[in-house]
Amino acid sequence: MLEQAIADWGGRDDLWLFGYGSLIWRPEFDFAERRPAWVHGWHRALKMWSRINRGSIQTPGLVFGLLSGGSCRGMVFRVPSAHGLETLRRLWLREMPTGVYDPKWLKCTTPEGPVRALAFTLSRRSPNFTGELSDERYRHIFTHAVGRYGSSLDYARQTLLELRRHSIHDAALARLVALAHERQEEQERQAEAGAAADCGMPPAPVYVPGSPDKSSSSFPQQSSGPSKEKT
Repeated sequence: MLEQAIADWGGRDDLWLFGYGSLIWRPEFDFAERRPAWVHGWHRALKMWSRINRGSIQTPGLVFGLLSGGSCRGMVFRVPSAHGLETLRRLWLREMPTGVYDPKWLKCTTPEGPVRALAFTLSRRSPNFTGELSDERYRHIFTHAVGRYGSSLDYARQTLLELRRHSIHDAALARLVALAHERQEEQERQAEAGAAADCGMPPAPVYVPGSPDKSSSSFPQQSSGPSKEKT
């Protein structure tokens, strides 16, 4: 596939690369120009399994793929033709060590006009495509999946922050990151409740509608009057 990508580029013109995930905040190559770009017919999706970089065999993590359908805002990078071949080979080692992506040359719209850029797309037929995941599955992955480059949650957060820095709004990604915050808040509440129980503290009073005593709880109330005993 690398040879085909080189042949499609041709080597005469400058090399353009489209970034939609970690390439935006960690390109790891020199470039002469960077522009905001928009691609029609593809969208950014956190739906590719990562069993090394952002997860493990036991607990797979997630990274982004560019799936067909919709649209995607990202960044394009221009690499001078003299450095294009070296850059392309190095980028291939990073993005395609196991050939999980389907590289495609896409038309990208930029403020200065359209450019043809290489993008690493993901096929829904790939074994690394996750399919649809429930919110609970995302929460579990964000809580537990960690790989050699860090956690899936850190990866998602970093991408979201960098997109916002470039005034790119991704509502779907923002919602997923918010799921992790909800899980953390829930865990903090459970930890506080557990700490209170360990200290022997009774639970907070619960108001029962219609009860004459607004401080009623599930615990029996101690009578303030004199007790009556059978003799």
